[in-house]
Amino acid sequence: MGLLTKNMKKIGVLLAGCGFLDGSEIHEAVLTLLALDKAGAEAVCLAPDILQHNVINHYTDQEMTNESRNVLVESARISRGSIHNLKEINSLMLDALIMPGGYGVAKNLSNYEFKASECDVNEEVVMALQSFYHAGKPLGFICISPAIAAKVLGNEHIELTIGNDLETAADIETMGARHIESPVWNTVISKKGKIVSTPAYMLGPTIGEVAKGIEKLVADIIGLL
Repeated sequence: MGLLTKNMKKIGVLLAGCGFLDGSEIHEAVLTLLALDKAGAEAVCLAPDILQHNVINHYTDQEMTNESRNVLVESARISRGSIHNLKEINSLMLDALIMPGGYGVAKNLSNYEFKASECDVNEEVVMALQSFYHAGKPLGFICISPAIAAKVLGNEHIELTIGNDLETAADIETMGARHIESPVWNTVISKKGKIVSTPAYMLGPTIGEVAKGIEKLVADIIGLL
């Protein structure tokens, strides 16, 4: 049992808050954690200690202008409190890193929602993605998060998918990466670097179909270790 624990792979899950309209997509995040556990890997959740761009009432879809929330604190809701500040990532000895989607990726971890291909990405996120890529460690991107991968690693001419959304695919290509269409249940493994992506709720249509793609992404990531 000790040997199994010693050899268990530690895979980071980078969160962006809690809730698809202003944080991480909860289904995608939980499906990632479940797939990692079923695959025998240890999931290690992380998030930056920053304020959210805004807070959305998920019942009404309206912005709650009198509220502010913290990305790390909100992400801890998904991880049941077991989470690390992204600043600690270098001390965690992770073997791979996966980023679920949700508008928090495009509003908190970056400003892609507002600036598209001209967006800026949080410096801690940039450093994490670049360090994993150049260390030859696998990176997984779900839903909208491939757009962040394209911004940070596009000059490496990596291959990514967000399904078949023409506007986002065009942004990915503008940022230097290559977009490849994919159904929701499938993944794209880049020929350059150990990068895997899947469309998830960029396509939907159901949690079951999204789960198939995320389970395949996790299996592909582990296969690259």
